[in-house]
Amino acid sequence: MTKRSVSKKVLAPALAALTFAASNVALAARDHISIVGSSTVYPFTTVVAERFSRATQYKTPVVESTGTGGGMKLFCQGVGENTADITGASRRIKQSELDMCNGNGVDVVEVLIGYDGIVLANARGEAPFELSRKDIFLALAKDVPNPDGSETLVPNPYKTWKDVNPALPAHDIEVLGPPPTSGTRDAFAELAMEGGCKKFDWIAAKKKEDKNAYKAICHNIREDGAYVEAGENDNLIVNKLVASPKALGIFGFSFLDQNADKVQGSLIEGEAPTFESIADQAYPVSRPLYIYVKKAHVNVVPGIKQFLAEFTNARAWGDEGYLADKGMIPLPTAKRQQVATDVRKLNALSNLAAK
Repeated sequence: MTKRSVSKKVLAPALAALTFAASNVALAARDHISIVGSSTVYPFTTVVAERFSRATQYKTPVVESTGTGGGMKLFCQGVGENTADITGASRRIKQSELDMCNGNGVDVVEVLIGYDGIVLANARGEAPFELSRKDIFLALAKDVPNPDGSETLVPNPYKTWKDVNPALPAHDIEVLGPPPTSGTRDAFAELAMEGGCKKFDWIAAKKKEDKNAYKAICHNIREDGAYVEAGENDNLIVNKLVASPKALGIFGFSFLDQNADKVQGSLIEGEAPTFESIADQAYPVSRPLYIYVKKAHVNVVPGIKQFLAEFTNARAWGDEGYLADKGMIPLPTAKRQQVATDVRKLNALSNLAAK
């Protein structure tokens, strides 16, 4: 072995150690937790942050609502002072996002925090809608099955809800919803749109033939003005519904719960979006909520362990916890205990089959 190769073997680990040490020094210079992510999870992380700061000597975490997709991009940039410690997500992390994190040296700890329902709401004072997932798909998909009954697709021709289903009102289809960066949009496409799309057997059969083509049919939302991207701020959608009483809006159950004096949820396949119907999975458009934690930051940025302990304490996410008061649907007791144990161990998520 040459002197040069020996030097390389000695220097490489030394340089890695120096880089890691420098990163820790930089992180230690930041005295607060940085949280980004889902607008749906934002109210929950905010209230935990406030309770955490009142009960401890740590500074109040800075929480930003960036959307699930935007939060993942910020979170997965790498390790260091200028990167987020935690991101909230209104869907599970995608494999591509996990690969991006891992590729940038980010070990990810997954924390399932509870459940939420996605609602289609309209202004109080109007008649509530009673929809099926098939109605939702036909109203909002970019391309739909040809009304002539043939197994072909055509650009969405439906202008009113009555065009979609004679039992529905003759209001123009106008739906205010989140942009593609939103986890709510992803979950809505999967649970509501695809749930209706696969009612057509010939489209459902395409899933085995060409999964990407099937997903494109079922998930693509029309772009002719019937669906209006209203940003990541769900409170803004609520306010717009009050101003446009014939419109429907898409957002998480917690926002319906907090604005029950202004808006009402549509029944979907006979089920109203309620705390109980989401908890027992009777409501068909419900989803899990997560936070993701950067493992390398846990013992460096002050207070992350204590923040996680507060989030996974019964007083926060329990059946009678303050997050339930905010509209989050608690996990079953046994599941909460399992998640809390996993969080304490800080087990990194290596692939999506791991949990």
